[in-house]
Amino acid sequence: MDRSSACPGEVEAGSPTRTCATKMFARITFLLMVCISMLLPGGSGSAQTYPDGKPIRLVSGAAPGSATDIVGRAVGEAFRSELGVPVIFENRTGATGVIAARTILSAPPDGHTILVQTGSHTITPFVVTVDYDPLRDFSGVAPLASVPNVLVVAASAGSKTVSDLVATAKTKPGQLNFASVGTGSATFMSAVKFNRAAGLAVVHVPFKGAVDAITETLTGRIDYFFAPLVSALPLIRDGKLRPLAVNTVKRVSQLPDVPTLAEAGVTDAEYVFWVGLLVSSRTPRDIVHKLNEVALNALQTPDVRARLVDLGAEPMSMSPAEFDALLREELASAAEIFQSSDRAR
Repeated sequence: MDRSSACPGEVEAGSPTRTCATKMFARITFLLMVCISMLLPGGSGSAQTYPDGKPIRLVSGAAPGSATDIVGRAVGEAFRSELGVPVIFENRTGATGVIAARTILSAPPDGHTILVQTGSHTITPFVVTVDYDPLRDFSGVAPLASVPNVLVVAASAGSKTVSDLVATAKTKPGQLNFASVGTGSATFMSAVKFNRAAGLAVVHVPFKGAVDAITETLTGRIDYFFAPLVSALPLIRDGKLRPLAVNTVKRVSQLPDVPTLAEAGVTDAEYVFWVGLLVSSRTPRDIVHKLNEVALNALQTPDVRARLVDLGAEPMSMSPAEFDALLREELASAAEIFQSSDRAR
């Protein structure tokens, strides 16, 4: 038999072709096992060694001192304590959060650059032009907390309840107005969902920030505003703003006597304004799950829980898959709202 068909160096008895095939199969199997191991936990760049002593960057598109900023920084401190590496918090404001999102996508997808994002993530594409897909290009790590907004009017306003406000708006279609801090913001989305659920025809007046919107509400030039709780609470306690309802599923501890919108008679109007963490979709899944574990642990620390209480926020607990599902649902909901001709109502 011609031994030239055998593997190089093959001199043992028996079929050289069969022996060669056996060796080739073993080599291919070995290589496949190596490749698979690199994709599984414990493989190259896996969660077992993450974060490899490298600093972590938390990038936010929110302004310093905002609810998003406060939650993100508190969780960042917990990350530093648990992972034992420096955590750098960056506010990359501007372009409705697009600058911060692009920062994440331009960084290596290794879990060391994390986006501190809000529910605006699935809304921004309908407000400004973006060069990324909010679902395809990002993976949800964990939602951290839901932050409430409270429907307020001036203390001198005639509306004492949500029913009063709805009745007045319906008797004066197109005459009442509401404030927001910009199209697509949580204050805007809260109002739009309320207006649609209550069947109101009103005028949208956007402002640059919550302070301006609250100031105009105090004067009575703005009829109502879904204000961030942390911004409105001092004025509510001073009797200058009247709270009519909160936009959450259940009442908030800071305003136990203020009903939810559903309790006030307007159903299907809740809006969940979440603060959460996202990474590039190219990040290894085991690292995404590691970050989810660290984030959920952070929400149990006394400092983070105290910050959430100050904001009236509720901690959220979801797996990465559940968070991705929430993002898909919110994108579909935003599409329906922004493609509707009455989105400003």
